[in-house]
Amino acid sequence: MDRVKDLIGFIDKSMTAHFAVKNMVELLDKNGYKEWKIKEEFKLDGSKFYVKIDDTALLALNIGDKKLEDGFKIIGSHTDSPTFRIKRNPIMKSAGNVILNTEIYGGPILYTWMDRPLSAAGRISFLRDGKVITELVDFKKPIFTIPSLAIHMNREVNKGFEFNAQKHTLPLMALDSEEMKEDVLLNELVKIKEVDSKDILDYDLYIYDTSKGELVGLKEEFISQGRQDNLFMAYTSLVALLESEASGVNVFLATDNEEVGSTSYAGADSPVLDRILERVAIALGVSREEYLRALERSFLISADAAHAVHPNFSEKADPTNQPVLGGGPVIKYAASRAYTSDSYSAGRFIEMCSRAKVPFQTYHNRSDVKGGSTIGPISQSQIAIKSVDIGMSTLGMHSARELTGVTDVEHFINAFLEFYK
Repeated sequence: MDRVKDLIGFIDKSMTAHFAVKNMVELLDKNGYKEWKIKEEFKLDGSKFYVKIDDTALLALNIGDKKLEDGFKIIGSHTDSPTFRIKRNPIMKSAGNVILNTEIYGGPILYTWMDRPLSAAGRISFLRDGKVITELVDFKKPIFTIPSLAIHMNREVNKGFEFNAQKHTLPLMALDSEEMKEDVLLNELVKIKEVDSKDILDYDLYIYDTSKGELVGLKEEFISQGRQDNLFMAYTSLVALLESEASGVNVFLATDNEEVGSTSYAGADSPVLDRILERVAIALGVSREEYLRALERSFLISADAAHAVHPNFSEKADPTNQPVLGGGPVIKYAASRAYTSDSYSAGRFIEMCSRAKVPFQTYHNRSDVKGGSTIGPISQSQIAIKSVDIGMSTLGMHSARELTGVTDVEHFINAFLEFYK
């Protein structure tokens, strides 16, 4: 249970991708990892390193004596989750209230965000000594909420309601008054960061639910918490990296912007992974020919959330592949190649689970339902590495609070440790 509570605490502190990376870096620092700055030369003065990518993504590696004999062993996840992003010039007024102009990030289940205490976090950029500086910022206290419309005004609401993202999901921030001017949100940032408002240049701010993660169930079998997709995978794979002894090159990867297609500098649909790995090879004294051959010996575990069978909607599941909460890693397949698993890559993972004495499950979409995708196939389009797609079984995926099984925390750490051995 200690690891479960540590996971919950980590996610509670990781309100946005920026804070997830900050918290992972703290764990790496405590465990003897050194930072390689992406703008500087990579020098091999140790065996444990990490590289921050634009404050929202992270790559860490542990280099063993065998170096690239077995290629790179990579576990990839992502740091972002569905939410709302605050727009520029966000202050709006309606019916005596101050509301915030936002846009939807990713694919959240919108009704799950209603009537909750909400806050915002992210980063700001400002001028200091003539240079553009970025720092993280968190409002910490609940200053927003998105109120529902009373059932008396929409008697058919429980039969279904289509939200208009520009009208129905804007957070309520305050009652209107003379002090509620266009710069009210900016002034709050000034109070938190103690900088001059004229020096603030821009911000990346995202809404988050302030309620904490909880263990639920008669025997506390479940974790109820937002952002488990995909911080559950990011945290368990990082723990495995920290606890493993490397023989070759063990790589932890957490990209950003998976929920919106990964098309960003810090996303999986970027050449940044290939570039960093090649620079690692150069630091190891390896030629480009040897690096390319090492990629052919490499393996990527694309680790993301997977759908458990919903007890109230069992007809939505595939008839013969039905993962359950806490039942072990789920291997995900798709004929469309939305997932990278095939008989070889899945076979390697199954054999790995067998050695680790970890149960595994399998997942296919119903043939008449289109599913999602992961960083696996996107990463393969940028760098040629064999890959398997796996995930933890989840209910309420993309809800403000998702549900996973407690026993899967240990299952995944043990499976990842076996991979890194």
